[in-house]
Amino acid sequence: MSFLSVQDVRFSYPAAAGVMPAEVLKGISCDFELGRMYAVIGKSGSGKSTLLSLIAGLDRPKKGDIYYDGVSTAKVNLTSYRRDLVAVIYQSFRLFPLMTALENVRYPMELRGLGAKESKRRAAECLERVGLSPDTGRRFPTMLSGGEQQRVAIARALATEARLILADEPTGNLDSANGDKIVDLLHSLAHEGGYCVVIVTHDMKMLDKADKVFAMSDGELSVMEA
Repeated sequence: MSFLSVQDVRFSYPAAAGVMPAEVLKGISCDFELGRMYAVIGKSGSGKSTLLSLIAGLDRPKKGDIYYDGVSTAKVNLTSYRRDLVAVIYQSFRLFPLMTALENVRYPMELRGLGAKESKRRAAECLERVGLSPDTGRRFPTMLSGGEQQRVAIARALATEARLILADEPTGNLDSANGDKIVDLLHSLAHEGGYCVVIVTHDMKMLDKADKVFAMSDGELSVMEA
């Protein structure tokens, strides 16, 4: 079985009284492997962010299953799943403004009970891995460029030690040059680090970088051929 497998997943949001809920995902099936980078593209409202949120464990499918390393997310504690098994990177970075870059990266490790000395050491390693210096680690998010903030967010994702990295429009708030660097970094994490990286994006440049591209339209998913 694939590292991550989505099997006939259907989902609809609650509707107003007297109105039938609209089905947002209509029997989605797809598979993901470690060591590869995937892109899910589509217009706003196509269902791609809903699919990502289900994979992230923010909700459960109404029908169908999502399997992580052979285990259905329907059978796991979603809080533990989100904390330990999956890392999410957002367009808006979502860094804590009153924490330094290093403290932001340390945060998920401290949630898991790692001691201060070890979490500081590992956080510094994660920042170095994404190309940021110790000086950058001492700065607050408002003192960093958008590209640097997104690298901090990726370093924080690495700090969770999750093998699945989900990125929701990771280049959306960046200029073209910084966006390209972030895409290259995520590609390197997949191919050299052995992560499974899934990116939801409007950025058509992902077509050239992703190992596989899925196109989402009106709640249905198809493989986009090269």
